[in-house]
Amino acid sequence: MQTHLIVLGRLASQISTVIQGKDKPTYAPNRDDGDMCIVINAKDVCVTGRKLTDKVYYWHTGYVGHLKERSLKDQMAKDPTEVIRKAVLRMLPRNKLRDDRDRKLRIFADSEHPFGDRPLEPYMMPPRKVREMRPRVRRALIRAQKKAEEQEQGGSQRKGRKREAKTEVAA
Repeated sequence: MQTHLIVLGRLASQISTVIQGKDKPTYAPNRDDGDMCIVINAKDVCVTGRKLTDKVYYWHTGYVGHLKERSLKDQMAKDPTEVIRKAVLRMLPRNKLRDDRDRKLRIFADSEHPFGDRPLEPYMMPPRKVREMRPRVRRALIRAQKKAEEQEQGGSQRKGRKREAKTEVAA
């Protein structure tokens, strides 16, 4: 079985769309028509770039000077469900429906969950839409690839070609 790592932000945006009900034709911003969303294997979520060490979660205890912080790496080790919950909640609109939508989100760190008796339908992430390269960038990329291929073939062949050309001119 191939493990498929899912990027945190892409997962959170899809979850927020399902929870709000924006994927349904009957969507209205003043109604809570979204579906319940159950996320399993939260510990397998990954992030791109250097976010694992650079992203920091802050909170204040209420005492003077008690601003606490924790990196994403430490938070994933402590409670990976909270990472996904915060990412999703920060994508939801800040209105009166937010608490109800938060209750529809259930996150579990492992594959074990108490909803085994219910028929669950797995949600497949839509494929990423990669935008087409601009023509100038594409040509530069092709030139770089050709140059790399010529270097791999070896510089000795080039020298031999030049020598052959010199001998033909001399003759």
